[in-house]
Amino acid sequence: MSHIEKPAKAGGFSSLQSTMKQVLRSQKTKQNIKNLLRVNQTDGFDCPGCAWGDNDHGAFQFCENGAKAVAWESTGKTVGADFFASHSVRQLANQSDYWLEYQGRLTEPMRYNPATDHYEPVSWDDAFALIAEKLTGLDSPDRVEFYTSGRASNEASYLYQLFGRLFGTNNFPDCSNMCHEASGVALTQAVGIGKGTVVLDDFDRAGAIFVYGQNPGTNHPRMMNALRQAARQGCKIVSFNNLKEVALERFASPQSPLELLTPAATTISHQYLTPRLGGDMAAMRGMAKYILEELPEAVDRDFITRHTRHFDEYEQQVRATDWAEIVQQSGLTQAEIVQAARVFAASSSVISCWAMGITQHLHSVDTIREIVNLHLLRGQLGKPGAGLCPVRGHSNVQGNRTMGINEKPTAAFIERIERHLQVSLPRAPGHNVYEALKALHEGRSKVLICLGGNLAAAAPDTAFTYAAMGATELNVQISTKLNRSHLQVGKEALILPCLGRTELDIQCTGNQKITVEDTFSMVHASTGAAEPLSALCLSETDIVARMAHATLGSERVDWLALRDDYGRIRCLIEQTIAGFSDFNARIQQPCGFHLDNSAAQLLWKTSSGSAEFRASRLPRSVLPECTRHAEQMTDQPVLLLQSLRSHDQYNTTIYGMDDRYRGIKGQRKVVFMNQTDAHRLGLEEGSRVDMAAICNDGRERIVTGFSVALYDIPQGNIAAYYPETNPLVPIDSVGEGSFTPTSKSIPVLVTPSQQAENLLRLT
Repeated sequence: MSHIEKPAKAGGFSSLQSTMKQVLRSQKTKQNIKNLLRVNQTDGFDCPGCAWGDNDHGAFQFCENGAKAVAWESTGKTVGADFFASHSVRQLANQSDYWLEYQGRLTEPMRYNPATDHYEPVSWDDAFALIAEKLTGLDSPDRVEFYTSGRASNEASYLYQLFGRLFGTNNFPDCSNMCHEASGVALTQAVGIGKGTVVLDDFDRAGAIFVYGQNPGTNHPRMMNALRQAARQGCKIVSFNNLKEVALERFASPQSPLELLTPAATTISHQYLTPRLGGDMAAMRGMAKYILEELPEAVDRDFITRHTRHFDEYEQQVRATDWAEIVQQSGLTQAEIVQAARVFAASSSVISCWAMGITQHLHSVDTIREIVNLHLLRGQLGKPGAGLCPVRGHSNVQGNRTMGINEKPTAAFIERIERHLQVSLPRAPGHNVYEALKALHEGRSKVLICLGGNLAAAAPDTAFTYAAMGATELNVQISTKLNRSHLQVGKEALILPCLGRTELDIQCTGNQKITVEDTFSMVHASTGAAEPLSALCLSETDIVARMAHATLGSERVDWLALRDDYGRIRCLIEQTIAGFSDFNARIQQPCGFHLDNSAAQLLWKTSSGSAEFRASRLPRSVLPECTRHAEQMTDQPVLLLQSLRSHDQYNTTIYGMDDRYRGIKGQRKVVFMNQTDAHRLGLEEGSRVDMAAICNDGRERIVTGFSVALYDIPQGNIAAYYPETNPLVPIDSVGEGSFTPTSKSIPVLVTPSQQAENLLRLT
């Protein structure tokens, strides 16, 4: 039972209050009220927050955290030459992530001066000349890493990958490598396409929705309206989440007068299950076992025969899996799993959603394959209200991949560009984030260019990541706000300030549209309307085009002509990427257009031409082998830690120090812990503790000074915020087949503060 005070419902009036607080703090209240009325509207701009889909119903298409993202970007506070003259990099490194980003918008390009340890103004021409000099001076194109954040537009992303490939490399690490990579790998293997198969309207048609490892109330708040509407229509929602999250229990829509002004709320989850960390695959296996053995009439034999392969091997593996193993590993009772299985089997249309609570484990690919197995077992693909829905994070992370931000591009993608431009492009796989950080750390890569994001705070193993970024000969950050990545300076560093989504992007042909792709494969336009905060800020597309022009010239591609008119970029995309015919015309449609999904059409682009069951065994343990030795040596229980976001946070951006939905105020160094575990360790609410990671690479990884918060979480599991806990995630602890960091399954020892280092040495 929780000893902290959680709200009785999510959303409602408190959400409205929080929204207005952020708008007022932005120091541009009038402008941001106008901005909010244009968020996700047909003639407006796409929210810089999450990738949830839009519809054309209603005047308000934003959520609380979307409003925070808009106000955070469109602020009156600025960071320019005077600020950097007053603050050395060493001084800035001692500030919190919240403090850094709260200082305001970057307003002019800056170059690091190692002699003074300060950033100093630099002209745009000199900045691009420095980049070109460093790149052309490398002995191999593979010495540069082109990192991309999910916020970058389709136009900027397409030019970025074209620049990198014409330069000669496929090194395109991106934020999805750390988040949903396991989803793309598993879905491509199973159904032939690494995207979800549903559209937003399917949520109105579903008979059951299963939500795995996801907290939409904080991370995708607009999804709550879809879940609320589904629940009110009689859809049964089954939630699997390690923590009891209030939004998945009761949600009040701020757009409903009754729920806004009274205690009324909608019950979201028909059944709420809290499996152990890493136990989701076992829970799904139990559902499949019950359906196969007790409800054979629910198995869609016709679908299986016509559309799938390897069912016999899968059925044999499921029947051989013992219920005792399923119960032990999942942390759920057999009765709980059976109840969920009955809901799945009884519905004629089921959607399964999941997010990073599923993707950031050692066995994430197999777990997602098990989700797909369940859908294949029941024929729950290719019909209204049914399908697979990995809920993507940042607003265009899926579009980045469609545009070619991929270290392992398909031959078809490369060949289309080669044919159109009459060029030869590299074919060898490049680096993902894990491989890029390794290469930088070892000195094999020399230059890091980041198109948005905050890699230093997003990546695991903080000490390793800082050292890797600090070893660069040039670190280039294209950003709107000051963040931790600007402080890992290397020999040379540049900060290149870019426009935000809310701002006018004026080129010589007028104000430009950009496009994004949401989690449902809808592509739509986005147009800013606010005056840029600084005349020295350039658009991301402009910056990429001018980097490419300075480095490669315009013999093969006229980069500056593409910069002048983004419609020309879309024409180039149309000619080189399948599915984008009439690109410029189709983005004029309300809500844009949908990219066809082969799996939703029951067309399987797998090597076999069929959807693939996978007959995986359950993991022997969700804990690494080294944990057993640690418990024997220290006589202390090893707990499994997951990192997560607070409600005042989006990705690495921290808007405030509260976590309203979990009852936390004014602090972030908090560890959520089951009361029984706390008492076993002699701890109570508010006790100060340190955490030490258990790993077998000989490195000490410790974080200190966390406050215990007793919470409704399974025994043996704990949770804490990131990036504060990133130092505990070993760089080599990655998902099998995905290289995604295992940030949701970190074995740790928890001790009263200042004891962790001595205890760890015993192991």
